[in-house]
Amino acid sequence: MIYKWTLLLIISTTISCSNQKGQDNMSIFKKLFGKKEAKKEFAQEEYDKDYELKMAGLEYVLGKSHNLVGHSIIPFEIGGAVDMYYFQNGIKGTGFATMELLKPDGTGPIPNRFGTYELVAFTKLDYIQDTVKTIPFNLIERHICGILTSIGFYSFHAKLEPLETCELPQKEGEPNLCLIFDEYKPDGKEFKIGDNKHGLLLVMEVHRNEMEYAMKNGTGKLVAKLKEKGYYPYSDLNRESVINE
Repeated sequence: MIYKWTLLLIISTTISCSNQKGQDNMSIFKKLFGKKEAKKEFAQEEYDKDYELKMAGLEYVLGKSHNLVGHSIIPFEIGGAVDMYYFQNGIKGTGFATMELLKPDGTGPIPNRFGTYELVAFTKLDYIQDTVKTIPFNLIERHICGILTSIGFYSFHAKLEPLETCELPQKEGEPNLCLIFDEYKPDGKEFKIGDNKHGLLLVMEVHRNEMEYAMKNGTGKLVAKLKEKGYYPYSDLNRESVINE
């Protein structure tokens, strides 16, 4: 199937400009500004067990995680950034994953075709623990954290499917970010929390002409080109576009 729509996100109001089946902009407004549903409360023991099972599931797919976590000062649940979890023992470079979208009962983002999920992204740069210096790894880590935070919030208000494209507005005067989504299941490895299957939604930044190519020809064809060049699943843009203008 060829996906020819782009999700246009506005960070402050999180508005979709795509017409997805069964969900229009008015329904999103109702979710954003309507009466809030009562949140289910979980015991600390449930959170602790869920954390252990979720990390085991992530490490099965992404490799052993680093023992340090990039904690947000303001928790994601009340409007802050996502905590960043680092995986440098899987594919070359560093993987980033969220662990706050899925609740202990398995609920979370609006389910897509593989159910509820967490987010992942990658850089070809090796993990560096020094967070003080302004170095390439720290810059892309903060950049990806911002992307995952915005997509994380949006995932509770719109169904995000693999092989969709997404345009993420930035500050005034800055170009929008161009993203694609894909199901991340390397070598067929599935993300499970205990015995329950979930998904990992890859968020990958691409060049604008690559996103436009995906919108016209299908994201699957773009992914094939990115894999052929060795650029997939990385969000590093210090590379040439795979689309010949």
